[in-house]
Amino acid sequence: MDIQAICAGTQKHLVGADLEDEDLSNADLSHANLIGATLTGAILTRARLNQARLDGATLLGCDCANADLRASLLGANLMQATLTEADLRGSNLRGANLMQANLSQSALAGAFLSGANLLGANLKGADLRGADLRGANLSQANLKGANLSQANLQGVVLTDANLEEADLSGANLAGANLGQANLLCADLSGTNVEGVMLVGANLKGTRLEKTA
Repeated sequence: MDIQAICAGTQKHLVGADLEDEDLSNADLSHANLIGATLTGAILTRARLNQARLDGATLLGCDCANADLRASLLGANLMQATLTEADLRGSNLRGANLMQANLSQSALAGAFLSGANLLGANLKGADLRGADLRGANLSQANLKGANLSQANLQGVVLTDANLEEADLSGANLAGANLGQANLLCADLSGTNVEGVMLVGANLKGTRLEKTA
């Protein structure tokens, strides 16, 4: 595998490629085909992967801090990956495994995360405005100060999640499970809370104006 060519952006067809533990920091992988590729432990800090295809790829423990990942990551395995301040706006992460991933301060506005596994993920301060999270598992996730305004959270599991000071204004929480969740000073104004489960949730200081 010619790593220099990959980093320079001259090699884009990488279907099923084995790039485990490779240093691809600052690489130009925009429009690359990485379907089914193995990137376990790889370093992709500040890499450009906009419009790349990473469907079914394995990025277990990968360092993607500050990377441009406005890509297709359908069913990808990003368990324990570092995605701090990564650009994932509009990305396709349907069914992806983001269990215990670090997504703090990441940009996920308009991202597609339906059915994704975000168990124990760190989303502190993340921008999830208008994101589609239907049926996602966010149990034990840290969403302190996250922006989830206008997000679709229908049927989401948020048990034991930390939503302190999170903005959920105008979001759809119909049928969501927020049992034991921390909603201290969260903003739920204008939110659809039909059928929401709040057993044991901390609602101290929570804004609930015009909830339906």
